[in-house]
Amino acid sequence: MKNATLIAATAASLMSLVLASAPASAAEKEKCFGIAKAGQNDCASGVHSCAGQSKVDMDKAEWKYVAAGTCKTMNGLSADEAKKLKM
Repeated sequence: MKNATLIAATAASLMSLVLASAPASAAEKEKCFGIAKAGQNDCASGVHSCAGQSKVDMDKAEWKYVAAGTCKTMNGLSADEAKKLKM
């Protein structure tokens, strides 16, 4: 009985560490539009539904995750800026 309790407590501790660290890593990155090379986008756009499916370099509708605060130095666009270009 003690072994089962120990295993359950260990599993719960590991799960809490994983869940607690996930938001921290996401906070350190931002979406940067218009910098992805063809086939190197990180997620869906209005044209397709998956990562790695962009067809042209530097498409303003495609994005990649980059370190927070570095998008502008790569001549990229924020999500709001990219939306304004679509209108």
